[in-house]
Amino acid sequence: METQKFNKMKQKEISRIMKKYKDTFEILENYDKTRELPFKRKRINVTLSIGTINKLKSLKEETGKPISHLIEEKFV
Repeated sequence: METQKFNKMKQKEISRIMKKYKDTFEILENYDKTRELPFKRKRINVTLSIGTINKLKSLKEETGKPISHLIEEKFV
């Protein structure tokens, strides 16, 4: 009887932790599948028009943020 009560309390605690840290567990689960973390950065080469590059440079000057951060903000 005592072990059933203990197991029930333990299960409630596990459920509470799983609910509280759901995002973290999803990140870890995805890492197990892909071996990549979502906050890890990766360099890529992209071809853009001169006009787009100039707009990004002017935004960079206005905001003080790197161009990569400006691009990420538009997608996240």
